[in-house]
Amino acid sequence: MERWYRLLLLDGVTCNMKTGHVIGLDLGCSMLYGTLHSNSTLFFLHHLQKLDLSYNDFNGSVISSSFGQLLHLTHLNLSASNFAGQVPPEISHLSRLASLDLSENNLMLEPISFNKLAQNLTQLRELYLSEVNMSLVGPRSFMNLSFFLTSLQLQYCGLQRELPFSLRKLKQLEFLDLGYNNFIGPFPDVFANHTRLAWLDLSGNSFQGHLPFSLGNQKQLSHLLLSGNNFTGQILNQFSNLTQLIELDLSDNKFDGKILPSLENLEKLDVLKLSSNDFTGEIPNSLFNITQLTQLSLSNNKFYGQISSSLGNLEKLFSLTLSSNSFTGEIPDAFFNLTLLRRLDLSNNRFDGQISSSLGNLEELYSLQLYFNNFSGEIPDRLFNFTQLYHLDLSNNRFDGQISSSLGNLEKLDYLALSFNNFTGEIPDISSSLGNLEKLHCLALSFNNFSGKIPNSLFNLTQLYWLYLSNNRLIGPIPSFLFSMPSLLLLSLHNNHFSGRISPFLSNSLQYIDFSHNKLYGQIPPSVFKLQNLTALMLSSNDKLTGNISSVICKLKSLAILDLSNNNFSGFIPQCLGNFSDNLSVLNLGVNNFQGNIPSVCSERNNLRYLNFNGNQLKGVIPPSVINCVNIEFLDLGNNMIDDTFPSFLEMLPNLEVIILRSNKLHGSLKGPTANDSFSKLKIFDLSNNSLSGPLPTEYFNNFKAMMSVDHYMDYMMATNLSTSYVYSVTMTWKGLEIEFTKIQIALAILDLSCNKFTGKIPESLGKLKSLKQLNLSHNNLIGYIQPSLGNLTNLESLDLSSNMLAGRIPQQLVDLTFLAVLNLSYNQLEGSIPQGKQFSTFEHDSYEGNLRLCGLPLKVKCNNGEGQQPPPSNFEKEESMFEEGFGWKAVAMGYGCGFVFGVSMGYVVFRTRKPAWFVKMVEHGGHQNTKRLRRKNAPKNGGRRH
Repeated sequence: MERWYRLLLLDGVTCNMKTGHVIGLDLGCSMLYGTLHSNSTLFFLHHLQKLDLSYNDFNGSVISSSFGQLLHLTHLNLSASNFAGQVPPEISHLSRLASLDLSENNLMLEPISFNKLAQNLTQLRELYLSEVNMSLVGPRSFMNLSFFLTSLQLQYCGLQRELPFSLRKLKQLEFLDLGYNNFIGPFPDVFANHTRLAWLDLSGNSFQGHLPFSLGNQKQLSHLLLSGNNFTGQILNQFSNLTQLIELDLSDNKFDGKILPSLENLEKLDVLKLSSNDFTGEIPNSLFNITQLTQLSLSNNKFYGQISSSLGNLEKLFSLTLSSNSFTGEIPDAFFNLTLLRRLDLSNNRFDGQISSSLGNLEELYSLQLYFNNFSGEIPDRLFNFTQLYHLDLSNNRFDGQISSSLGNLEKLDYLALSFNNFTGEIPDISSSLGNLEKLHCLALSFNNFSGKIPNSLFNLTQLYWLYLSNNRLIGPIPSFLFSMPSLLLLSLHNNHFSGRISPFLSNSLQYIDFSHNKLYGQIPPSVFKLQNLTALMLSSNDKLTGNISSVICKLKSLAILDLSNNNFSGFIPQCLGNFSDNLSVLNLGVNNFQGNIPSVCSERNNLRYLNFNGNQLKGVIPPSVINCVNIEFLDLGNNMIDDTFPSFLEMLPNLEVIILRSNKLHGSLKGPTANDSFSKLKIFDLSNNSLSGPLPTEYFNNFKAMMSVDHYMDYMMATNLSTSYVYSVTMTWKGLEIEFTKIQIALAILDLSCNKFTGKIPESLGKLKSLKQLNLSHNNLIGYIQPSLGNLTNLESLDLSSNMLAGRIPQQLVDLTFLAVLNLSYNQLEGSIPQGKQFSTFEHDSYEGNLRLCGLPLKVKCNNGEGQQPPPSNFEKEESMFEEGFGWKAVAMGYGCGFVFGVSMGYVVFRTRKPAWFVKMVEHGGHQNTKRLRRKNAPKNGGRRH
């Protein structure tokens, strides 16, 4: 930095021809590095008028106060040069400055310094402060800015609240950039008198409301950028007078309605961006009359209809994005005229048919995205003539046939996605095809019908980062070269027919491994545990993977997903899994042969969201340390040998959505919650096949808020805060069958307390859980009536109350459960006629068997009039009490008295005669009936499956 005089011989140095003084120094982009000290010889150039040090690297040093000595400066540019710290107040001494650029550094400008700068630099014409932290500067500080300002750039400055009204006086402004701050309020009217304003950028703020019609008076505007706000309403005629507009960006707002034909008045328009709004209707043909357009973005709206052939008028177009709308039909031949097109995005629409041959004329294309449509047929060979193409995404369509070897012509290809189609045959193994794409970073061929082995030519893809070959029919051992590719970060091979052992990993680059659902065997190679950057290891459902899980696995500090489920791993679960990584979100070791106690998997600092130890041989109790997993959403410890009471401390976990503790040795009663908001997000609660007793947990039911509101979203439960999402899976009894849900819909709500020893009545509060899809209380000791409130469970698909001691009639309200596919009320003490109509007409006799006093179809027993007793009144139905119907206290007293006398008499007889034969016979008969009922617990239950 001390060799300034040597620079006089270089370009960028301007001298006064009379005096010989250096008056200009342009060192922008000169690769300068280091700290600019206050004693630098630069500051001896007192006659400097113009100084440009932009785009260098001053290593995060502060701006020297010595700049204040260069009093003749009129232009100072320090932008993008890695300065940091406070802007020195000495800058305000440069009173002759006409242009000051401090943008794109890590600087902070405090209110006092900005006030001095505004007061003293009265000759300023240009002020560029982008990315300078001005969050403490208030609106009043702008009052003293120079009246002569023509350019003001304050992008990414952290400015807040309303726009400074004092900007109104800066009537000479031609360029104003206030983008990406925190301004609020309606469209500012401070620009009404700015007759020279040509460039206005308010992007990335929180402005709202309608655009004023007065905006149409800014006839000199050439660039209007309003993206990323909350503007609303329709676009009427505000823009029809802005005939000088070159760029109009209204994207990422809340505009709606149709595009008006008046936009065709903007004959000079070069860029039009309307994406991410709520525009609707068809694209007006008048839009295709703006023949100067080079960029047109209409993506992420509600446009529909077919693309007009008038699109061919836009012969200068080089970027067209129509993604995420509802366009239909085939690609028009109009594309034949768009020979300059470089980017084409028609993704996420409803286009169909084959790819138009007109696309073959777009030889300048570098990005083609057609994913998520209904295109079909084979990929035309002309598509492989786009030698400039670097991004090609045809995924999620219905393309078929084999991949042409002409694919190898696309030598610049960086991204190739053909997943979710119907491609067949082998992956090409010739040097002129995939192996020739040496610049490829991503290859996605998942979810097709490819067969055969992985070709060796993939070894040539030395720059490959992501390889997706999952869900095909690929066979053979996994090629060893995949484990040594130097750049490979992601390797997804799940759901194929790969066999053999997993080869040693010779490259340390891998971050994501998914070999699940194959036929691999043997042990996990130790080299896996040396992949320090590994974030996901998924080896589930290979059946023959064996061995113990070494504690060495805890060296993988970056691991976020560990799924070894559905294999033959054995031994003890490493204790270190509880505290080895703050990143671990998914831990799935279900359906293996692990034994011993459940380890303390939840340290005080953890991010665990999914924990599944189902289907092992774990014993002991559920460790209280689980309460440290404050982010956990899914807990499955079912099908083990846990001997414990219900872990009531789980109510302290606010995000729990799934609790499965089925088929263990849980015992005791459920005492109920200690807080009103416990289990408020719970959607699946399965405690079946245990030895729990006592009444049903009514207090818990009242807390199941998530089960009380119906969720219509079709999304699935998953962990999404990861580098890649992990879809939750679970195995449950569903409609009488053991089913593995490889995906769990958010709308799925299940309550299964079957095969326990619960007593008492069915609580009426169950009728509040309106989102329930399945309710199973079978094989308990429940008494009383079936609650009519269950008729409120309008989303219920399966109801099993079998093998209890329920009495009374079947409530007529259950007929209204129009989604009910499975009903099992067998082996109770129900009576009366079976309700008829709707879904009830589809159930077979086995839905009702074992209820000796039931009658009516589908049973063969006919009903007599008035047979059976009605269930009790329900608060849900607001029925009148029995006392209001004339059933008075006298009848109650008579019944109570008779019962008391009978009880005392029988007690005396038994006491005197010890065991009279007739009494023993009566008791034994009742016991025989109970034994018969219990035997039927284990009988096959088809539950009246709907046919």
